[in-house]
Formats: sequence, C-alpha cells, structure tokens
Amino acid sequence: MKKSAKRRPLRAIFFDIDDTLYSTSEFAEVARENAMNAMIEQGLNMPKDELQEELREVINEFSSNYENHFDKLLLRIPRRLYKGINPALLVAAGVMAYHDTKNRELVPYEDAVEVIRLLADKTDLILGIITEGLEVKQAEKLLRMRIVRCLTPGAVFISNQLGISKPNPKIYQRACSDLNVRPTESMYVGDNPINDIDPPSSIGMMTVRMRRGGKYSKLEPKTPPTHEVQNFWDFLDLLREECQIEV
Repeated sequence: MKKSAKRRPLRAIFFDIDDTLYSTSEFAEVARENAMNAMIEQGLNMPKDELQEELREVINEFSSNYENHFDKLLLRIPRRLYKGINPALLVAAGVMAYHDTKNRELVPYEDAVEVIRLLADKTDLILGIITEGLEVKQAEKLLRMRIVRCLTPGAVFISNQLGISKPNPKIYQRACSDLNVRPTESMYVGDNPINDIDPPSSIGMMTVRMRRGGKYSKLEPKTPPTHEVQNFWDFLDLLREECQIEV
C-alpha cells in the first residue's frame, strides 16, 4: 500500500464501478463466450474462435457500451454461414445467453459491499459513484449490489447521463460541484489509470488505484496515484491510518 507523505482532510469518496466494485472484465469474457456458443447451437456455422475474434473487433470499433453487438456481428460474416435461419433467432440466442450469464455470475466484490456499507453506517463521509457507461446498465449494477441506500442522495454520476465521458476531468469537477465539496477534499477509487487516476489527479483529487486485476492492470498513469491498494479491506486500513477516518 503506497502512502502519501501529506495528509489532507477528506469529506467525500467517489467510486468507479467496473473492475473496482465488480469483476466486470472476467464476467464479460465468460458471457460473450456463452453467447457465441448459443448462436452456434442455434445454427450459425462458424468456428467459435473465429466468431469470438470478429466479436472483439465489433466491440473495439463500436465500444463495449454499444447495444447491438450481435446484430453488427452478423452483418460482418457471410450470410451463407446461417443460410435458412432468421438472423433474429441468432441474435436472440446470443442475448439470452449473455443475460443468463449476467444473472448467474455478475456479482460484486464482497469486500467492496461490506466496506461501503460500513462507511455509510459509521462515518459522515459523502459517498458517491462516478462511472463510465450507459445509465441503465450502470444503475442496474448498483441495484444488484444493494448499496444505493449507502450512497449520498444525488451522488451517482453516469457519463452517458451527463454528456461528459472519461477521461474528461469535467466529469469529476461536476461531481464535486454538485455536492458542494472541493476536489482537494475528495477521493476517487478506480482501476483504470488513464480514466480513473490522471483526470481526477489533474483537478487536485486524492486518488486510489485498486489493483486486484482486470484489463488495465498493466497500464501506468502519467501521474502516480496518491495510494494503491489490492482490495477494500486494505482501502479501509488506508482510511484509518492515512486519512484518520474512524470506522
């Protein structure tokens, strides 16, 4: 755990969602593989590894937040590979398999839930979310965690709702402004160094990099984070030792 030489007063903590509160990258790989299997079982005549590679290209080109990945996928492959099959059936099979996987396997990190609940019950800190993505998808994750009651009213900021996308630091400025808290009195916890460390650091926020894995684990920020932790129990220790938060 990296320590800061200088303590600053702390009034607000904002959290990222994906790969910070949830193991999103691991889930997405499993869910997409299950979707490809379902489409093949429905009659799509294409090797799974080739299908998965084509899907990766679709996601890279249209972003993970695009809502019609499987429709685009079918447009890119020869129609003869699903001759005689209504493409809507293939898309529906993929969507069903994806959502079935979500219902089974998209679960938050238990330590994240426990620590956020503890902070809500034992401190007067402002607790909020600043996340990249579509509003309904990101809101669903918060509801699945059952932590909405723990968050400060009005403290959920979702990029697609605001018209501001990470890594634009304005999304962090907006959160602080709306809650009437200075950036220097605020902390952001996230996993992506480009989106979650450099932008909030640039406006004076304290930053905590959650390094428990995920697709950004090997990237490094331009600005070193104020702290690094591997899990939320380490984060709680950090708050006690470095920020003098009594929990």
